[in-house]
Amino acid sequence: MPDLHRATLSNGLRVLLAPDPNTPVVGVAVHVDVGFRSEPEGRTGFAHLFEHLMFQGSESLEKLAHFRHVQGSGGVFNGSTHQDYTDYFEVLPAAALERALFLEADRLRAPKLTAENLRNQVDVVKEEIRLNVLNRPYGGFPWILLPPVLYDTFPNAHNGYGDFTELEQASLDDAAAFFDTYYAPGNAQVTVAGYLGADVDRVLALVEKHFGDIPARPTPIRPSFAEPLPGTERRAVSPDAHAPLPALAVGYRLPDPGAELDAYLGHALLASILGDGEAARLQRRLVHVDGLVTDVSASAGLMGPLDARDPDTFTITAVHPPSVDPDRVLSAVDEELDKLAAAGPDVDELARQVARWSAALHHEDDRVMYRMLGLGARELLYGRAELALELPERLAAVTSEQVREAAAALRGQGRAVLIVEPGTQPTEEQA
Repeated sequence: MPDLHRATLSNGLRVLLAPDPNTPVVGVAVHVDVGFRSEPEGRTGFAHLFEHLMFQGSESLEKLAHFRHVQGSGGVFNGSTHQDYTDYFEVLPAAALERALFLEADRLRAPKLTAENLRNQVDVVKEEIRLNVLNRPYGGFPWILLPPVLYDTFPNAHNGYGDFTELEQASLDDAAAFFDTYYAPGNAQVTVAGYLGADVDRVLALVEKHFGDIPARPTPIRPSFAEPLPGTERRAVSPDAHAPLPALAVGYRLPDPGAELDAYLGHALLASILGDGEAARLQRRLVHVDGLVTDVSASAGLMGPLDARDPDTFTITAVHPPSVDPDRVLSAVDEELDKLAAAGPDVDELARQVARWSAALHHEDDRVMYRMLGLGARELLYGRAELALELPERLAAVTSEQVREAAAALRGQGRAVLIVEPGTQPTEEQA
């Protein structure tokens, strides 16, 4: 496991360095502790909109200059908004490290917030929603459509991708207040990964040089988003004019990964045993034996495992022919969960899924970009970047009994059932 180096600058910015002498590239990521769940009520989609605004230039660089500097150095860049954080990142040849630090510090210090940029990016986000949700089969399924069935509070239940009406009401004052509140250096973390040379202190000095003079500001108090488990089954129907077949999603609550990591990982492996590969339980039962569905999957986390704080969602999704009653699918899912809750997986079944997942983790972490983003997110969310590197060993230590307990926990709580029916598509005003 590579050595990780941590520091905190005088303005509160946290720094994580992850050197890798075997790669010729370097990555710089800024994780900001604000996501869908932190955006103010009445401003649905604002965290996502603000992510777009952060790419529209700064006080010292005009629009598109950031792009030209990264790409001109042979690098790539992007950003994304998640439930509990927003990230901005770039990967370049190692010789361009200081350029990357300057670029990321420059926009964290003072993005260019103008009325023109705001109106332009509202239109861009609306077009993105049309492309990825409104005009796509199963758009927003299940990560947008399922939460309002399972959860009751605005942070957990609302559509963080964006609501047209509320996006159009966003003002420049809203954007400035959002930046002042959530983009304070004490609410952010910089991760530098890849080839850092022989002197880590030199890299830390470069981080201090570029980020250290960003003025400190008060950091927001992060509220708890916890809410009680659902006591019963909740159902909702969502029409989708573009869907060729009906679909359903089942949502359950996951254990808190910050306080109950072993139980969480038991649920994560349960999802793999249910849905990953042709030999997975639901694949065998629903697709190959009973022929009830054309596709089925299971996942721990709406946006992937260990990508959010508590609460997060265990999902099972399936697409099925119109002739199949959704309750037949649900009954088969319940039967498979009951079998696992009674006896757990056997040794070979568990080992197969651990091997599949561990191989995928090693493959992903071989790329500096994904390793950097995993380290940064786990450090921000849980205070333990090492978790991203320990996952293969932690998964290998999960027992059949832990998976059995996870299946029993799902069967012992209420759940959300979302049924997608081919039919009328919501209008833009409803979206």
